[in-house]
Amino acid sequence: MTDKPVHFPERLALLSDHNAAQFITEGLLTGKENVSAIALGKVTDELPAHDVRWALQPVRDLVDDVMHAFRDDKPTKADAWLAPRLHATLRLTRREAAETGLWNHLALGVAPDFVVWRHPPTRKKDGKVPTVNAARFRGAHHTQAFARLWWAAELFRDGPDYAPVVVACEMQDMLNTVLRLDVFDHRPTAQALIRLLEHGTVRNGREVNALAAAVNASAATLMYDVIAPDVEPDDAALRLWVDTAGQDGPVPRRALPDGPDELPTPEDSVAKLTDYFAELFADVPVRGRTTEDDEA
Repeated sequence: MTDKPVHFPERLALLSDHNAAQFITEGLLTGKENVSAIALGKVTDELPAHDVRWALQPVRDLVDDVMHAFRDDKPTKADAWLAPRLHATLRLTRREAAETGLWNHLALGVAPDFVVWRHPPTRKKDGKVPTVNAARFRGAHHTQAFARLWWAAELFRDGPDYAPVVVACEMQDMLNTVLRLDVFDHRPTAQALIRLLEHGTVRNGREVNALAAAVNASAATLMYDVIAPDVEPDDAALRLWVDTAGQDGPVPRRALPDGPDELPTPEDSVAKLTDYFAELFADVPVRGRTTEDDEA
């Protein structure tokens, strides 16, 4: 399997999509080759040296810890642990998180071994050699191995509270499907879906996918931000959280860290959408759902 890089720079960097492509070889995708850290380092762009957020070691320590902690479990189990801690370690603004170069560097220059471990080579229908999906190294925010976790934490945290993120990441279809839909950028919408998971109204991946599609379709005619308003974003709280990065040391491994000290999602808005989505879900066709399931 792909090994941990033998050489690390002190800081994270940016690796353009174009330059990243040359390192995503067949050998890497089959888990049989390593990334040349020295060659990769020659084509990266530096991040501001004065910003403590770009220290590489805290992120690598997280990767080492999660791979050790979940070594005997299915790798999918690691998402719920890593997502909030990655978010709290990389204190990014959304604009910064939209920079694919950072995620490319994390996947190829910092932790290619994690990408292969978390998203192992899968057998192809045509009988070809099993490979990792290349988009796990360089891909969209809802597919790339690290970006998907950071954005899941960003969209499902409730102000400083990462507990909803854990709920979301325990259901793989929340990452595979829901992260693709812009409608869940509305905090009350995202928290209402979490509430239905917690209540057991939505119980599995098929049901998540069916409800997410229905919620997205309904948004075309019903403006969720009007019937269930959110508070205004607290730019000052986010800026303070970013500016104080590193002051509290490494994020806790047992307890959840704290996110930006923003106001939680308004309870009235979450409750209103939770009730509406529950009614919507009752009429949604779900493959494999029986009448007995609906009556249970």
